[in-house]
Amino acid sequence: MARYIFITGGVVSSLGKGLASAALGALLQARGYSVRLRKMDPYLNVDPGTMSPFEHGEVFVTDDGAETDLDLGHYERFTGVSARQSDSISAGRIYSNVLEKERKGAYLGKTIQVIPHVTNEIKDFLAIGEDEVDFMLCEIGGTVGDIEGLPFFEAIRQFSQDRPRGQCIFMHLTLLPYVAASGELKTKPTQHSVKELRSIGLQPDILVCRSEHVIPEKERAKIALFCNVRPDSVIPAYDLKSIYEAPLAYHRAGLDRAVLEAFDISPAPRPDLTRWEDVMDRLNNAEGEVRVAVVGKYTQLEDAYKSISEALTHGGMANRVRVKTEWVDSEMLERGDVAGQLKDFNAVLVPGGFGERGTEGMIAAAKYAREKKVPYLGICLGMQMAVIESARNTAGLPDAGSEEFDHEAGEQRFTPVVYHLKEWVQGNHKVERKLSDDKGGTMRLGAYTATLIPGTKIADIYGSSQIEERHRHRYEVDATYRDQLEEGGMTFSGMSPDGRLPETVELKDHPWFIGVQFHPELKSKPFDPAPLFADLVRAAKDSARLV
Repeated sequence: MARYIFITGGVVSSLGKGLASAALGALLQARGYSVRLRKMDPYLNVDPGTMSPFEHGEVFVTDDGAETDLDLGHYERFTGVSARQSDSISAGRIYSNVLEKERKGAYLGKTIQVIPHVTNEIKDFLAIGEDEVDFMLCEIGGTVGDIEGLPFFEAIRQFSQDRPRGQCIFMHLTLLPYVAASGELKTKPTQHSVKELRSIGLQPDILVCRSEHVIPEKERAKIALFCNVRPDSVIPAYDLKSIYEAPLAYHRAGLDRAVLEAFDISPAPRPDLTRWEDVMDRLNNAEGEVRVAVVGKYTQLEDAYKSISEALTHGGMANRVRVKTEWVDSEMLERGDVAGQLKDFNAVLVPGGFGERGTEGMIAAAKYAREKKVPYLGICLGMQMAVIESARNTAGLPDAGSEEFDHEAGEQRFTPVVYHLKEWVQGNHKVERKLSDDKGGTMRLGAYTATLIPGTKIADIYGSSQIEERHRHRYEVDATYRDQLEEGGMTFSGMSPDGRLPETVELKDHPWFIGVQFHPELKSKPFDPAPLFADLVRAAKDSARLV
């Protein structure tokens, strides 16, 4: 049965609970333990799938089709453990499950209450797969004191009491603010945060304290005294140049040692940190730099493209170069001077997105990359925009566009080379969708197989004719126009196994121009970069040498 580590946050949000959880998972793996990480979000959305990227950052998609918080991306990137639907839950999903059971009469006519019915539902979620791993790390979103988080805090309190003594510990992240006027780090916010946590029945075993300044031993002793934790369980967490330094930094600070001591595991296995030392060596000893333009519509919030950004960094590690990622607002390209804005980049990447806003700028970026022979990677919407650009300018379809944009405008304006996907095969059954269906969870989601044509660039990059990548889309390139597009120079280099859905396209007479309907960035890791990103950076590196 797994040991449980519950990770909570206090004082302010965005302290890095997800990163700390992921780094701790990596450290436990380095000591030979198996781990799984989970996220509990107190918001009332059933999942983040229908949220704006500006609201919640990117939506991370699992192999089994769950739309989840971006922290699950951190979990996968640091541990290599593929997340599942059972690794992400929101208050909205919990309440929805409880109400659905009540409607079916599952509670035998009882009055439905937060305690015990909602908290029991949360505890049932926590127990899924507890016999599969050595450690289960469960992060609770938000900060202690948030009213919507109270059922989750109560549930983990009950859960820890239900389990044998010593099977659950609590790790709390707080902030030590620095007051410049007095030149002091202030511990009072941390004391109050722990006081709030203790008032609801939770005593932290470990405190992780974020600080911009070195925490003196005197202050660590003070925190330990007033917060009722051991002095060596007050772990400093300083700002880092790279998130991939976190496992080594937390190990130096003693986090994994403190966790194992809290579980009374002694002697603890020695850690093998070779993987993370190699990652940092590749980051710190880069042998050059390439510039990649990410032309998107959500560039005001970098977290909207978190996995893209990290996958480019991983591609740089694979080639021992530093990738300087720069965000280009696609709406800016619609105002003209595309060449002027893109001429200094060694590669262009157009990521996914929804809606018509900014798409003409993406099409302009694809045209620039095609004509100037600049390496180009189009992902999801980025592939569709590349297809539309080729249809307009090389395949004799000047009014080519997407059904998505016509549906949004309420009138037909384009020849729809991209159409609304009404049915597809998932496993051994057919999935059907209508435009009128609910928005949430109705896209083509999760891992699907693609068959690549031998001899194409993408088949050479993957080294295989069968790949499996994750999808998140409801519009698809129409294979009806395949012959016209291929006559214009675009190859349909990958298809779904039934031959109906285009998965990848590439240009014949171009050094590196690839579009993919899936999201290769979601499976990229620092120690196992996504093949497409590694090869894109290689092509950008070659391009930089030519300049």
